[in-house]
Amino acid sequence: MKYLYGVTFIVLLAIVAYFLKWPPWLVFALSGLGIIPLAYLMGKATEELAERVNPYIGGLLSAALGNAAELIIGVFAIKEGLLDMVKASITGSILGNLLVIMGLSFLLGGLSHGVLRFDRVGAGMRASMLAIILIAVGIPSFFSYATKQSHSPPIDYLSYSVATIMVLLYILLGLFFLSAPKGHKPPPLKEQSSATGPIIMLASTVAGVAILSELLVKSTEPLIESLGITEFFLGIFIIPLVGNVAEHFGAVVVAWKGKSELSVTISLESSLQIALLIVPSFVFVSLGLGYHFTLVFTTLELISLGAAVLIASLISLDGEANWLEGVQLLAVYIILGLAFFFFPA
Repeated sequence: MKYLYGVTFIVLLAIVAYFLKWPPWLVFALSGLGIIPLAYLMGKATEELAERVNPYIGGLLSAALGNAAELIIGVFAIKEGLLDMVKASITGSILGNLLVIMGLSFLLGGLSHGVLRFDRVGAGMRASMLAIILIAVGIPSFFSYATKQSHSPPIDYLSYSVATIMVLLYILLGLFFLSAPKGHKPPPLKEQSSATGPIIMLASTVAGVAILSELLVKSTEPLIESLGITEFFLGIFIIPLVGNVAEHFGAVVVAWKGKSELSVTISLESSLQIALLIVPSFVFVSLGLGYHFTLVFTTLELISLGAAVLIASLISLDGEANWLEGVQLLAVYIILGLAFFFFPA
């Protein structure tokens, strides 16, 4: 595939830029630019591999690797001790999914097809799960505020316990949807095709994302110093964009084509994956890296998550949407963006 040559060139250029000590913003930009197509190729390889196995296993595989790029970036950031930036990126990813993806999907889909309709039962169940997630991250945070301790054994143990419960909720949610009555038979499997190609592609893209993620993270602190921006702002807006732009683009495109059900599912399911799978992964991975990644978020982060879950739930619960509701979601994101931009370092 010819486009692989372009991706390989960007990866090599980012490596050269880092070792030749080019400006931090250029290393950061090249690394982020390279991760975007690699994340897309990783997703395509995952889809092809999922088609060649049992449909249930394929669904679990797709879910587990749906946010692999963001997971890899976060692990390298934790390794560098950038815990606050990782927490900000979690917040930014969920805000992006609920407000930007859903907002643009409703806006463009509504302008193209009028009133959009989707399964309100499924949307409502996912929205209620998001509310539970808000409680899960809110309790350790308020516990920290009440005890006036940002780090202590009780906070650590509370975070580990809540993270375990979140993983169990994710497993149960997956089992529920897998066991729900299906209105159609699953498509025929492609077992006759070899899985070697998708496996090689998946391994190659994961390796590429890992290399670029390390360069991206290592250029973060020099970038913050040179541009005068905060680690908080960088984590909220820039990091999630790098890891999720391919998925964001895909959701908006399918909404423009009138497939509002798929677009809403992508938006809500991606948020659930981040909260129930990626966040607990960070909690437990940090232990092996010598850090304590607790579920203590800032007040502004909690308020922003609460606002996003509330407005997204109110709009999606009736199973219908239009372009104006898309504008409303985007307006909330812009308001929150202004607050994060002026938030002191």
